[in-house]
Amino acid sequence: MDKKKLAEVIEDSKEILHEHPLCDHCIGRMFAGKLQVLSHKRLGLKIRNKLKQKQPRTCYICKGLMSELDAHLNKMLDLSKEYDFSTFLIGAILQPSIHDRDDLLRSKFKLRGITSIKSDVTREMGKWFSRKTQSKVDYQNPDVVFTIDFKKDQCTIKPKAVLLQGRYTKNIRGLLQKQRPCVQCEGKGCFVCDFHGIKEFHSVEGKIAKFLFEKFGAQQAKITWVGSEDEYSLVTGNGRPFFLKIINPHKRYVFLPKKIDLDGVSIHSLRSISKIPSDPVRFRTETIVEVETDNEIEPGKLKELKKLIEKPITLFEKLGYKNKKRIYSIKFQKKSDKLFKILMELDGGIPIKRLVTGYEVEPSLSSILGTNCKCKLFDFHKIMVTK
Repeated sequence: MDKKKLAEVIEDSKEILHEHPLCDHCIGRMFAGKLQVLSHKRLGLKIRNKLKQKQPRTCYICKGLMSELDAHLNKMLDLSKEYDFSTFLIGAILQPSIHDRDDLLRSKFKLRGITSIKSDVTREMGKWFSRKTQSKVDYQNPDVVFTIDFKKDQCTIKPKAVLLQGRYTKNIRGLLQKQRPCVQCEGKGCFVCDFHGIKEFHSVEGKIAKFLFEKFGAQQAKITWVGSEDEYSLVTGNGRPFFLKIINPHKRYVFLPKKIDLDGVSIHSLRSISKIPSDPVRFRTETIVEVETDNEIEPGKLKELKKLIEKPITLFEKLGYKNKKRIYSIKFQKKSDKLFKILMELDGGIPIKRLVTGYEVEPSLSSILGTNCKCKLFDFHKIMVTK
């Protein structure tokens, strides 16, 4: 420690303490940067001993706040017992009068480059909490964030969401992909639905969400789907990709087996990721469709379906918008005079039932075959993500 600078600090401290009683933390904070000292309290004690001054009854700036941090630290420790984490961050809400006195004193004595008392509070608590829990402060992406409201004497904790990616297969019919939201809160989460946003679990989303609630001790799970399917469609093969955001998870370090069976739905290769794609994911599907026609299918007529490969499929959307997609391969099998199956590789986002009937889709199976066609059933055999 530079003796000349220390002497200057002692003189400046003498002037400050003559007018305003400060605790060791606060007087040390005023000069820690100048002397390049890490511990504000130790520096404050050293200054006080040099000046032979007693500890004040109360501190002009913090009014004893710095000496009462242990109580708030214990609240943090109690809250954190329910959560998995290795990194954390602390935020603090102080009485405005504390900020005012801190600013006034620094302005009055022309002290520049001083750490604010709010930063000092979170810094001190961060050091103590880190030692107690063997965790680290992370300013960019902490596992949990504590907010200590000194005005209301409250402490809250907010865990970072867990992000996952995986695929699912569906081997039973009559199961919706998406779960209807709770009617009381419209999916926001309320007492009626136990703050899950959904009350029942009779869908692909419901089964996956229920598993995650139990596995991660989570409150909600938001799913981003890569495409969708009909209630009566199967999803086989490699499965449909999806992304998950698990909100308010109590557990983070969870073992996830390669395959998870959930009564008709199986999750495959579920793993943690750092970010969910913000742009729509482009994909293709191999889809098998069972089609019924109004009129008998003429011999050789099904071969004309190859025309669907030759030019783009135009989807007429709302407000006159046209969306163009492609079909890449077609195979067909006649089952009877008015029934056939077709296997197609096509772009994701083509509505299968509309492609069959021709409703706001051009060309369609109905237009090429020259008869009204109806989609009886369609299943997804493979889903490929493309760049």
